[in-house]
Amino acid sequence: MNQSRRLLALAGVLVGIAGLVTSQATVWLFKASNGPVSAVADAVGDLLAGGPAMDLGHLVGPTWDKRLLVMGVVAFLVGASAWLGTLAGRRPVLVDVAYFALAAIGFVSVTRLPNSSSASLVGVVVGLITWMVAYRVLTAPLLADKGPDDGAADEATRRQFLKRAGITVGVVAGAGLLGGFSSRKVREVQKARRALNLAAGKGAVPDGVELGVRGVAPWRTPNEEFYLIDTAFSKPAIAPDEWRLRIHGMVENEITLTYDDLIKRARTEDWITICCVSNEVGGDLIGNAYWSGFLIRDILAEAGIKEGATAVKQTSDDGWTCGTPIEALTDDRNAMLAVAMNGEPLPIEHGFPVRMIVPGLYGFVSATKWLVDLEVTTFDDFSAYWTDRGWSAEGPVLTQSRIDVPRNGEETERGTVRIGGSAWAQHTGIEKVEFQVDGGSWQQADLGTVPDLDTWVQWSGTAEVGKGRHQVVVRATDRSGYTQTSVRTDVIPSGATGWHSIEFEAR
Repeated sequence: MNQSRRLLALAGVLVGIAGLVTSQATVWLFKASNGPVSAVADAVGDLLAGGPAMDLGHLVGPTWDKRLLVMGVVAFLVGASAWLGTLAGRRPVLVDVAYFALAAIGFVSVTRLPNSSSASLVGVVVGLITWMVAYRVLTAPLLADKGPDDGAADEATRRQFLKRAGITVGVVAGAGLLGGFSSRKVREVQKARRALNLAAGKGAVPDGVELGVRGVAPWRTPNEEFYLIDTAFSKPAIAPDEWRLRIHGMVENEITLTYDDLIKRARTEDWITICCVSNEVGGDLIGNAYWSGFLIRDILAEAGIKEGATAVKQTSDDGWTCGTPIEALTDDRNAMLAVAMNGEPLPIEHGFPVRMIVPGLYGFVSATKWLVDLEVTTFDDFSAYWTDRGWSAEGPVLTQSRIDVPRNGEETERGTVRIGGSAWAQHTGIEKVEFQVDGGSWQQADLGTVPDLDTWVQWSGTAEVGKGRHQVVVRATDRSGYTQTSVRTDVIPSGATGWHSIEFEAR
């Protein structure tokens, strides 16, 4: 590639980046919920759901898959812009059509998200205008005296191009800074969150729940360490005074609650462990917290559930949906509209201002963040986000156990080795945990105490080992009498099964 062609490719890259920055700056400036890049990434994720996207999630983990989709969208656009730069002066119509097509993809992707506003669309338009103007500004000096294939640009042409490129970078950087400075939506919501005085209990960790085995996950999971799984590329930022929850469908009385309406009600607080259906055997997509909120069964009783209703369709502010068996929301378990977590108002990323917590069900059928709508209905009358993608309609938590100590591949001293971990069977409870060393007999572990059936439990034991490599296997039996199966299954469609095992080396 000659120098002129390289400069045209560079011009294209700068044009692509300029459009992305000004588009996102506009979204920030007008406090919109969705930018074009995250919206396109969301659309690509939905398009590939159940196939390559699921494979990607398993390969890199459910936290990184969305980031990689966003980076992929940016990389594709920058690469396409570099190629379009090399077409300058030869196929101008194709260049314009290509940028309009890219903008159209962004436009459609934004409009498909239910919480998008006109400001998000304005961001798409601003990005397109930036592309059209910047393309002409940056390529003009390279085409003034010769075509792109006539050899190296002379020094004067190169200086003129670099001058325009510098001005463009400065203007775009300024726009980005202005947009970021003006993006006060999240900061305003954070400020409103900090100003709340919910008087929520932090929950004193009960005596005996922790067995003192170093390396076992703490019984209470700190908010900043709690696992995060959702489909939102841009976390909804909802001020408490803007939040509304509509309860409708197969009810006698439709109800709309404001945040003030909700927090005036009688409160419930409880230790509850929640986990993700994507948690593989031995995985860490699980956490235990002290939740404060309001019993959903009381609110549903006020609405008056009509005969024949079997499910509640939950909807998030970002349009995510799930279906929850109505029995799980109306029986004696502490299913709640949660507003606080470990004594603090919910963090934005964990669903502020209101989310659902339902003991005994995986999050994909119950734990909606940024909750704004509850429709009492039947499972036959709707399908939810993950059921559309091959997962089960109902998601009771499966009995599971995990080894935290020793870590897989760890080196220890020979002799007495401490072994420990956690087990869970929310809303059923753990009866016993057993572990096996090197294929020997099953040994019953010591269990920590628990305040109720809805939390995980710590377990521990010891083993005498000699020098060499050793294997530990664990299994749990819940209070229904069920003992974990050794058969390994995938997380799809209703959660993984199998015994967790690790290997360690004794010196």
